Amino acid sequence: MAAIGVHLGCTCACVAVYKDGRADVVANDAGDRVTPAVVGFLENEVIVGLAAKQSRVRNAANTIVKVKQILGRSFEDPQAQKHISESKCSIVDKAGKPKYEIDTGETVKFVSPEDAAKLVFSKMKETAQSALGSDVNEVVITVPFDFGSNQKKSLGEAAAAAGFNILRMVHEPSAALLAYGIGQDSPTGKSNVLVYKLGGTSLSVTVIEVNSGIYRVLATKTYDDIGGICFTEALAQYQASEFQRLYKHDIKGNARAMMKLMNSADTAKHSLSTLESANCFVDSLYDGIDFDCSISRARFELISSSLFNQCMDPIKKLLEEVEFKATDVNQVVLCGGSARIPKLQQLIKDLFPDVELLNSIPPDEVIPIGAAIEAGILLGKDNLSTELDSITIECSASDILMKEADESGAEKFTLLLPSGTPLPARRQHTLQASGSITSVCLELYESVPKSKIYQTAVNLHK
Repeated sequence: MAAIGVHLGCTCACVAVYKDGRADVVANDAGDRVTPAVVGFLENEVIVGLAAKQSRVRNAANTIVKVKQILGRSFEDPQAQKHISESKCSIVDKAGKPKYEIDTGETVKFVSPEDAAKLVFSKMKETAQSALGSDVNEVVITVPFDFGSNQKKSLGEAAAAAGFNILRMVHEPSAALLAYGIGQDSPTGKSNVLVYKLGGTSLSVTVIEVNSGIYRVLATKTYDDIGGICFTEALAQYQASEFQRLYKHDIKGNARAMMKLMNSADTAKHSLSTLESANCFVDSLYDGIDFDCSISRARFELISSSLFNQCMDPIKKLLEEVEFKATDVNQVVLCGGSARIPKLQQLIKDLFPDVELLNSIPPDEVIPIGAAIEAGILLGKDNLSTELDSITIECSASDILMKEADESGAEKFTLLLPSGTPLPARRQHTLQASGSITSVCLELYESVPKSKIYQTAVNLHK
C-alpha cells in the first residue's frame, strides 16, 4: 500500500506518491504534474483541471475557481465576501453558508465549497491511482498555517467525501521542511529556517526553529494582496496595451478578451521561468483579430518590478518581528508555483547572500512531496527509520486577546498570546472588579488582518 500526499492550493492541486524509498509528484492524464484547481459544470458533465480552466472563457458563470478561499467560512465572513465579489460564478447565501449557483440550462443547482473541493480531491485520487495501477486511500493533506478549525474541518470533509482516509493534516511550512529532510539529517542540531511560499493568490513567510527534530514556528505572516495571479494580471495588461497599440482597440473592459489574455499570460509566465522569451498567441482575441506577440524575460521583469518589491518586503518585516538579521537564518526554502520566477529567486539570494537557498525541488511540488513523506512515515513504509519522524508544535496563527473594561467602563483588549505562541499555552492575568464576585465570563478573541477582531471562543471560569 503506497503512501500519498495531496496539496490543494487556491489555484492548483498536486499529488505526490511515496514509494520505493522516495517521494515524487505524479502527472495527471494531461501529462502535467500540477493540476488547476478549477471545476467546470457543463450541461451533461462536470470537468476538473485544465479542461475546466480552458473552457472558463466561454463558461465563466458555471466555473468554480479558488474554492480554498471560501472553505469553512460563513457567507458573511470578510474573506468570503472578498471571494464572492471577485467570483464570476454566482454565490448565494444558503442558511448562512455560501453556495455556488450553477445554471447549465435545464436546472439550477447549488454547490457547496466542500463539494467543489471534493471534486478536486477526486481528481487527485484518480491521478495517484493511475500512476500506481491500484486503489489508494491513505493520505496526508496539507493546510495553511492560518487555517482555523472550521476550515480544517471542511477541508477534511471534502477529502473524506472523495474516498480518502486522512492519516494526518500537516501545515504547509512543515511539509516544506520535511521535503528537504530538514531537522532529520542532524537531529541534534539547531537551526532557523525561513519558508517562503508564493502561491497563486497569496504570499506567506514563516520562520521556523528546528531543534532536535522539533519544528517550532517563531513567526508567520500571510498576505492576500500579492500572489502569482498579480504577475499574470500585470502581463495580461501589458498584452492588452500592445493589442491596443497595434489594432487601435481598447479591450481592457472586455471580460472575455481579458480572460483569454490571462490564460495566455499565465502560460507565458511559466515559460519565462526557464526560457529567455515566450511567445503569446491568442486566436480571435477580439472582433476576429488574432493576437501574436513575444515577451522577453527582461520585459516581464520590468513590468513586474513593483510586484517584486511587494514580494520582498514581507521577509524584511518578519525578520524585524523576530529580531533576526539575515545571518541568523540558516536555510531558505522556496515553495509555491510563483517562487519559480528567476528574478525573485535572485532577490532572495541577494537578501541572504550567505544562506543556503533550497530550490532543487520545483517549488510547486515541495509541499505535496513533504506530505507524501509524512504519509510514508505514518504507514511505516519501506522500513523508514524513526529518525525520519518529526514533531510539529502547534502555534497560535494570530494574536489571542481578552476583552475587559477599564476604570471608566470602556472596553479594551488585552493581548494574552501573541501570534506564533506554542500551544497549549498558559498565561496569568489579574482582573480587578468591585463588590463580591463569584464567577466571571471571559471573552477571548483572535485578531485577523486589517485590525478587525472577531470572537472565536468564550470560556466561563468560576
